[in-house]
Amino acid sequence: MIPPEIVIVPIVFGLPSIVIGLRMVLRHKEKMATLNSDGGRSFDVEARLDRIEQAVEAIAIEMERVGEGQRFVTKLLAERPTPLSDAQSLQRGRVITPH
Repeated sequence: MIPPEIVIVPIVFGLPSIVIGLRMVLRHKEKMATLNSDGGRSFDVEARLDRIEQAVEAIAIEMERVGEGQRFVTKLLAERPTPLSDAQSLQRGRVITPH
């Protein structure tokens, strides 16, 4: 005689998994049918994509401006004259202000 665990365990775990899998497949087919019946992208999606494209272009322009500003500041810092050393500053004569 077959022990009951060999029959019960596959039924307890197998049937629900089969039902869940079948349900997932049917829902997927239903969603695909509704997407195909729309006939492509709707006007709302097109308008939204246009706005996203404009926003990305604006961000790209601003990032280019930031890059130009960084290059300008880097150039200014590279061309800056060297600061006076302590000996040179002493020769120029420091002024000590009273408190």
